[in-house]
Amino acid sequence: MLKIGIPRGLLYYQYYPLWSTYFQEMGLEVVLSESTSKAIMAAGSSRMVAETCLPVKVYCGHVLDLVGKCDYIFIPAIRSIQKNVYNCSKFLGLPDLIKAVVPQCPPIIDIDIDASKGKCNLHPSTYDIGRWIKPKPKREKEAAQLAWQAHLAYLDAMRNRGVTPVEYLDAKKATTSSAEKRSLTVALIGHPYNIYDEFITHRIMHRLNALGARVVTPEMAGNEALAAGVEKVVGRPYWTYEDEIVGAGGHYLDAAIDGVVAVVSFGCGPDSTMIDVVQRYAKHPGARPLLTLVIDEHTGEAGLVTRLEAFLDMVARKARRSA
Repeated sequence: MLKIGIPRGLLYYQYYPLWSTYFQEMGLEVVLSESTSKAIMAAGSSRMVAETCLPVKVYCGHVLDLVGKCDYIFIPAIRSIQKNVYNCSKFLGLPDLIKAVVPQCPPIIDIDIDASKGKCNLHPSTYDIGRWIKPKPKREKEAAQLAWQAHLAYLDAMRNRGVTPVEYLDAKKATTSSAEKRSLTVALIGHPYNIYDEFITHRIMHRLNALGARVVTPEMAGNEALAAGVEKVVGRPYWTYEDEIVGAGGHYLDAAIDGVVAVVSFGCGPDSTMIDVVQRYAKHPGARPLLTLVIDEHTGEAGLVTRLEAFLDMVARKARRSA
């Protein structure tokens, strides 16, 4: 049985149920890289120039972790999923980037999804994997339908049941407990590959829970609320996945919660632009308090926890005064 590797980074948190179901139904064995660790981060960082953002360095480390464990590695080039809305240059050239810095990498299945070319549908039926394997048309069609159903179930769990990707993808690493009563509600916004990677953010969701906060995330707001948030803050989206920061910021800064924590990557051009407009929007009267955390491979746990503690203490006192 052929083995296909999927790195546990970048778009893994959005689409892993979709991808894994599709390839398993196609008769392939899915191999997932290990959870992010110091060794994985260091290995990826050693292959990249210093200016590369942390998520891409971590992703490279996950690819290195899969070398020797699989026959192929799945690295899609998601250029755009909406017309006139563009992805980061690293996402655009991710397969080529990995080929350049990891020469020992197994063959890469590098499907191309680009709205400008009419390939904006993330449905697996658009995947052209015949170049690597020879699937039976009927089986491929059934696999695509089952994968899409798995993806919709994943979205439903996050939007309607408040389940986080970490809880859904790995029950052993559940970060929240609905049975516990919490005095504060805090929105944690950012790209999933930042806020859900427990190593690079030092288990930030667990920290917030431990400090007495119930955490809500962009996925829990729903597409319509996030789109309205983008429109409210910047008018129209420019960057793919802008709703995870700008849309979530526009929505939660005006919501009935106690505060917003935004996590962005140092060295990421789109992130720096997006967080700037969110910070400007947060200055309007009535907006909820905003804490911005900029992370890289040098981010220390002690400093992050100290800032979270100070922020939660501030919003708790504000909530008591308003009560």
